[in-house]
Amino acid sequence: MKKFIYLIVFFLGVYAESEAQNVVKKPLTHEAYKIWNKIEKPTLSNDGRWTIYQITPGEGDPTLVLHDNEKGFNYNFLRGNEAQLSADNQYLVFKSKPFADTLKAQRRRKVKDADLPKDTLCIYSLSAKKTTKFPNIKSYKMPEKWAGVMAFLREPEKENKKTGEKESKKVEEKESGKIVEGEKAVEKVKEKKRKEESKDNGSRLSLWDFAKAKETNFDYVKEYIFAEEGHRMLLTSSGDDSLFKAGVYYIDADKAIASPILNAKKGNFKNISISKSGKYAAFTADTDTSKTKPRYFDMYQYQEGEAAAKIICISKQNTALPKDWTVSENATPIFSKNEKRLRFGIAPPPVVQDTTLLPEEIVNVEIWNYKETSLYTQQNKELEEYKKRFYPVVYDLENSAMTYLIQDDSSKIARFDGDFNADNVLIINDLPYKKASSWLGYVAQDIYLKNLKTGILTKVATAADGNVKLSPAGKYVYWFSAIDSSWLLYRIDNQQLTNISQKVKTQFLDELNDVPAAANSYGAAGWLKDDAALLLYDRYDIWKIDPTGTNEALNLTKGRERKNAYRYINLDKEKNYIETEQSMLLHYVKEDTKGEGFATFDLKTNQLRSAHFEPDMALTQQVTKAKNANVFLFTKENFKTFPDLQLANNQDFKNSKRISNANPQQANYPWGTAELYTWIALDGQRLTGMLFKPEGFDAKKKYPMIVNFYERSSQDLNLHRIPAPNRSNINYSFYASRGYVVFNPDIPYREGYPGESAMSSVISGVSSLIEKGFIDAEHIGIQGHSWGGYQTAYIVTKTNMFKCAESGAPVSNMTSAYGGIRWESGLVRAFQYEHGQSRIGGSLWQYPLRYLENSPIFFADKIQTPLLILHNDKDGAVPWYQGIELFTAMRRLNKPSWLLNYNDEPHWPVKWQNRVDFNIRMQQYFDYYLKGEPEPDWMKRGVPAVEKGIRQGY
Repeated sequence: MKKFIYLIVFFLGVYAESEAQNVVKKPLTHEAYKIWNKIEKPTLSNDGRWTIYQITPGEGDPTLVLHDNEKGFNYNFLRGNEAQLSADNQYLVFKSKPFADTLKAQRRRKVKDADLPKDTLCIYSLSAKKTTKFPNIKSYKMPEKWAGVMAFLREPEKENKKTGEKESKKVEEKESGKIVEGEKAVEKVKEKKRKEESKDNGSRLSLWDFAKAKETNFDYVKEYIFAEEGHRMLLTSSGDDSLFKAGVYYIDADKAIASPILNAKKGNFKNISISKSGKYAAFTADTDTSKTKPRYFDMYQYQEGEAAAKIICISKQNTALPKDWTVSENATPIFSKNEKRLRFGIAPPPVVQDTTLLPEEIVNVEIWNYKETSLYTQQNKELEEYKKRFYPVVYDLENSAMTYLIQDDSSKIARFDGDFNADNVLIINDLPYKKASSWLGYVAQDIYLKNLKTGILTKVATAADGNVKLSPAGKYVYWFSAIDSSWLLYRIDNQQLTNISQKVKTQFLDELNDVPAAANSYGAAGWLKDDAALLLYDRYDIWKIDPTGTNEALNLTKGRERKNAYRYINLDKEKNYIETEQSMLLHYVKEDTKGEGFATFDLKTNQLRSAHFEPDMALTQQVTKAKNANVFLFTKENFKTFPDLQLANNQDFKNSKRISNANPQQANYPWGTAELYTWIALDGQRLTGMLFKPEGFDAKKKYPMIVNFYERSSQDLNLHRIPAPNRSNINYSFYASRGYVVFNPDIPYREGYPGESAMSSVISGVSSLIEKGFIDAEHIGIQGHSWGGYQTAYIVTKTNMFKCAESGAPVSNMTSAYGGIRWESGLVRAFQYEHGQSRIGGSLWQYPLRYLENSPIFFADKIQTPLLILHNDKDGAVPWYQGIELFTAMRRLNKPSWLLNYNDEPHWPVKWQNRVDFNIRMQQYFDYYLKGEPEPDWMKRGVPAVEKGIRQGY
């Protein structure tokens, strides 16, 4: 009998496989966006036994997956998200969201947000395979490095005013598992009048003991936090009665005992912080019972064993602070990793409006002053951040000494080493140079060092450029100076500034830089332990630099001769240095073929060894290692292959196995292929681009083609592109599935002639492809967005090669755009023309002809190509009027043109429905011109204002 059953199963399997091979594939449609999944938040358990990740579709409910790495089995939790594994690998904790359809249905019925279903907390035991659930959850937290307990905060619950009872809403769950609540579903209130739970008053916090399955509750909690290593916790409460007053509580998490370290009749307690071991705590508090404004906060610090927290910095009448300065309520205190120091913030007095003035008595006028270091628009953009500005103070926990780092209201900032253990702090002042940044594109800075023990301030450099940092052990200050094309290093003990790249036989600056500005560096891999050496990148290699200058620089990887570019993968994010006792994991790319691999480098023997190579795949640089096991999680992908999760049990990545299958439905659709394509440009350069062909490509046929480009993109050859409503560019998978060839050429630039540079690359590349014989020369479209949109608009003023064009957020008039504002930042646009992407190389009055010659608007009468323009009215990068200028010119010249403006959207459509709409219209537009499909109504007739949002005209 068993044998007979096995035969049936066998033949059914063969039949199913045969059917799968014979399935008729249908081209992708816009409906596919809803069902295509992404893998999000993949995590390994500390012991490497479990992997958790989230499968999120384009529309609908996510699924949390728990994968058993040993048995290869999945446990799926519908609607699970925000998952964490306990430090002892025993419990999976996550939130379960309400059904998306349920929420939509209730919102259609105009149910208030406060009354919509809330999240449920789920605690899944990995050993017992059982789930405990708590409804109506706002947030939860688990200790990072120890186990046994967790805490969760409930949403504020409304009180039944007739009965005086607290209403607890139960959430019906379809998954197995019992709903457990620490209180009864309806709890009789002991007090005659119970304070209402709310955002301001707080709500119930439960401390959950996993082993005992027991919760201990604390009422009206607003903030809570666990220590990283010590079994301690801190919380704030607005208080309930005489048994649990308003204040801050220090909790022994093992015993679930809360000790008040500050109680007050009422107050605002915030910015709680607890040290790594839990020995120290800190917070800010305002306990003034009056209603005066502004409010003043004091800084409190607590040490375990003391009776209460003590004030270490008081705001009022503090002679150590500048006049009227206060402890900042916007700065969370931070303890150093070695628990010797605490830093917090102080702030200048706020600018307060005279509340006695009537609205008609208040003058609202913007005064733009040429002397100000920042444009008024930039000040406006940064206004809220500016109001919350603060300057750090360092408090020595051992001797109770205070160091005030910045005591004037300026643009100075303080920068600490990563662990906040070093004796020196960087003080950076860019105020003298901020005005010039409007046209230079960068801000120079004066650099100082402040010693926390001696208080001595030492100047390191004047008008330096670059990202200045302290080395992990605090021995050096270092940065890459683009102006000097060099790495500079300041040795703190002898106050010597040296150029550490001067004698190295390589260039650390970007060799392919083609903007009219000093080239940036390739970055740094990091420092070896105890600041023994600095590892720097050039285009291909990793160089070991001795900061003392005693030893010569050493090329560790020697990739230049093979054109292999090596980069370090940090597997231990807790360390801000590179451990010399373990081999380094490296990622490398073969520049010529785009194949990628992993390699290892032994710092003891200086041996490089290739571990794994994929000739036609992209390998992630975001490799995850289990904390306490040699288990590695990574992804590999190419145009055809979705980046499913791969699991390896060694650093060689041999015999890795795929543990996810996020999109099996891909097999039902024609996909296509991706390849590198090379040709000779009009100026004689050999160029490279990407060519995407439909599945079943036949070189004897003629295919419509869309050209999409930006700058250099061929490094992305092996990226997988899921069917998704892209916000700005065509989706290559979508169009290849529908029978299009897609071409993306790399663009090298010549200073002063960006439009001509783009035209040379694009026209030569397209002409080369036409000569191959498989491109329908009469049906080629071109599409680009932002910088790509500008280049598209420029190109169609010079050639009639393209049947149609889509230009997104284009700069059409460089003369009017030059002095315009980037509203997302408030910055003037001048710097990007003089020294940035627009590559003009000088000001409008230096090179007026360059600005005119590169502006499509002045040659709009030459355009013979139908043009679809996307430009939204809240674009913060390219002024909206740039798209309008181009459209109104086309309209006056009676040339086929359309402008799409998604109201209140930024540089591109962000809202899902708008992205889908844009992709539908773009497909209809290209299909009409390149495939001869019927012209949609929105192109033929338009959609009048009265029909906006009602009829789409598809």
